[in-house]
Amino acid sequence: MNLKDKIDRQIFHTIGEVADSIGQPCYIVGGYVRDIFLRRPSKDIDFVTVGSGITLAEKLAEKLGLTSKLTVYHNFGTAQLRYRRLELEFVGARKESYSHDSRKPIVENGTLDDDQKRRDFTINALAICLNADQFGELVDPFDGLKDMDARIIRTPLDPDITFSDDPLRMMRAIRFATQLGFNILPETFEAIARNRERIAIISKERIVDELGKIIRSKKPSRGFDLLERCGLLRIIMPEMQALKGTEVQEGRGHKDNFYHTLQVLDNVAEQSDNEWLRWAAVFHDIAKPVTKRYVPNIGWTFHNHNFIGKKMIPKIFNRMKFPQNEKMKFVQKMVELHMRPIALVEEEVTDSAVRRLLFDAGDDIDELMLLCEADITSKSQEKVRRYLENYRLVRRKLIEIEEKDRIRNFQPPVKGEEIMEVFGLEPSRVVGEIKEELKNAILDGVIPNEREAAYELMLKVAASKGLTPKDKA
Repeated sequence: MNLKDKIDRQIFHTIGEVADSIGQPCYIVGGYVRDIFLRRPSKDIDFVTVGSGITLAEKLAEKLGLTSKLTVYHNFGTAQLRYRRLELEFVGARKESYSHDSRKPIVENGTLDDDQKRRDFTINALAICLNADQFGELVDPFDGLKDMDARIIRTPLDPDITFSDDPLRMMRAIRFATQLGFNILPETFEAIARNRERIAIISKERIVDELGKIIRSKKPSRGFDLLERCGLLRIIMPEMQALKGTEVQEGRGHKDNFYHTLQVLDNVAEQSDNEWLRWAAVFHDIAKPVTKRYVPNIGWTFHNHNFIGKKMIPKIFNRMKFPQNEKMKFVQKMVELHMRPIALVEEEVTDSAVRRLLFDAGDDIDELMLLCEADITSKSQEKVRRYLENYRLVRRKLIEIEEKDRIRNFQPPVKGEEIMEVFGLEPSRVVGEIKEELKNAILDGVIPNEREAAYELMLKVAASKGLTPKDKA
């Protein structure tokens, strides 16, 4: 590969010229270089210079007339410059040493060699020179290019030291393996297993950031499988670890819910980029370990695992520092409702049941149906075919009922305020009871979803409770 052609962009020539003008060697490093060889797009570009990264960035910003786009972080010795659609980050070459109880290093000025040694993996330790006399030359002291060709994740130095110094690198190794479809070198993976307890010094926010990158990848199951195999999953997400394993009583066993969950996750990922629907796939059976019971002559049961799973979500989200907002509520809704379409498939698909499903799912009905279809992981192709055909019937019913009855995001034609006004009531249980009867009558198809029919029924229901409209009292 001709790297001179790959970096033949005016911005790189300009940075090289500025670096030459102040007598500082300068290199593109890290992910941007890696992604050139992997032919992946990248908008974030890191530069390392032997000298002051801040000085280089300031001189560059002056030359480009972009001083207002420059952000300097003096405490970290770094500077960021926004250039068109690119994010350019500059840092001086450095070497690092760590204390045992922190991932924050003691930093000293260093050489390019020092800087490459502190990189997490060989594929991220590549550097391309920008200075005029060596423009486009690759510096690859740890055979990162060879590892890239072999599709291997490996640390430049002793992996035990690399992971003990900064345990977040264990998560990054698994994330890169998942995103790139690479294998982690056995010696490197064994070091992750040995150092897994060190993950305790990493903030939940940083862990969740890496988990997010794993779950957004093309085949996210790979990342969770690696997390389980090295022992990290048990530490960072014990509820998911608890899904693993099978148990047999009286010759009857149940499926391994961990591997079932991974298959559901991949099935969802093939159909949707919705990150929170993918998390719903991760959590849809999360309560099965706590609801598992063996009933003689019947087999294994997981009664109410959807309802208990919904209740588990806030605790998990709080501990993991996931967002405590509508995204959590969406996951809760998916976990709670994921059994409902299955029940429709197994029974007669009645209009009433479809109306209630539409009412409860609202605008999330399409995501719910996708999750439920992804939940079919039987090895029997005939069973899969039959279930998917039944789901197609449910989808047709959903469309028909919605067009006819407008139940999605249903609002009652007669609201509580009007009930109170008509009968001279204060907010009370009886108002709620009347509203509930109106809602059920519409969902069960007793009356159409129209104001006149709802108003007439309101009068009848109120009369049965001994209530009279104010103007007739």
